[in-house]
Amino acid sequence: MSQKLRWGILGCASIAKRSVIPGLQQSRLNEVAAIASRDQDKATQAAEELNIPTAYGSYESLLADSSIDAIYIPLPNHLHKEWSIRAAEAGKHILCEKPLALTEAEAAEMAEAAAKAGVLLAEAFMYRYHPRYDMIKELITSGAIGEVRGIRSAFTFNSSANHGNVRFRKDWGGGSIYDVGCYPINAARILLDSEPEAVTVQAFFSPEHDHVDMMASGLIEFEGDVSLTFDCGMWAAYRNPLEVVGTEGLIEVPFAYSLPENGANFFLTTGDGRKEIEVPHANAYSEQGDHMAEAILNNKPLRFPTEDAIHNMKVIDACLQSAHERKRIVL
Repeated sequence: MSQKLRWGILGCASIAKRSVIPGLQQSRLNEVAAIASRDQDKATQAAEELNIPTAYGSYESLLADSSIDAIYIPLPNHLHKEWSIRAAEAGKHILCEKPLALTEAEAAEMAEAAAKAGVLLAEAFMYRYHPRYDMIKELITSGAIGEVRGIRSAFTFNSSANHGNVRFRKDWGGGSIYDVGCYPINAARILLDSEPEAVTVQAFFSPEHDHVDMMASGLIEFEGDVSLTFDCGMWAAYRNPLEVVGTEGLIEVPFAYSLPENGANFFLTTGDGRKEIEVPHANAYSEQGDHMAEAILNNKPLRFPTEDAIHNMKVIDACLQSAHERKRIVL
């Protein structure tokens, strides 16, 4: 294996072209060597636009390329399981977009396939690799805001007019809980360093959008009577804040998951007043790629192993069940 991790991109999704590929290209330990589409012309055009050496007209051709070390999968949610398993069987390490799968059982099956093949499988929650989350976690564990009493968060945007959006296909794993609700759930689990005990979610399932949840609001209960209250949506104004409330202070993150340029700073309020915490500039996509490269090239442990994705899917399963059945689900 070379000194840099050689990536193949399985699909030409906008998240890949806009964010992940440039992030990998700007990182220290990665290079994007190939991209594949089911349409050769589409793959060739993407390769030319993004300065990628090789373009394949099928996913199978990319997986057969022995020079590729790792595969990034930005395909629609319902294809994550199939192509992650096929990539594992081809001996490729895998970075798969969130949510990793459609169910906890699917995620466990994907993890088993990766383990059997001796490759790493990671979920592409890029936000958590940004250095500010270490800073936030350190403030919490140091007692800067006292005991944590609760977390509030949201992730909403409005793309409701685009009826051809894959996020609006129920059989493809569409819906706001899968697409953006997964972020507050993941962040709360990280910051509290524990797993939920129960969930209650109310959702708006839109007949105009194949009955996927276009908006959802939830309460997720953790041990010690601490909870996450969150909402997520694809038919609401854009926002993605996070707030950690403690007995002695407050942490406010205006843009918790989708970062504007130079928008990583957050705020700490204590008895000494409210101050802005400056965060070093970093590309979360580059950091994510370098972390995975360190694990593969230098045999370092993944900070967020596949088990974390399985646990997150368990909570998502419960949220969807609660929303459909309109009842509290105990985990």
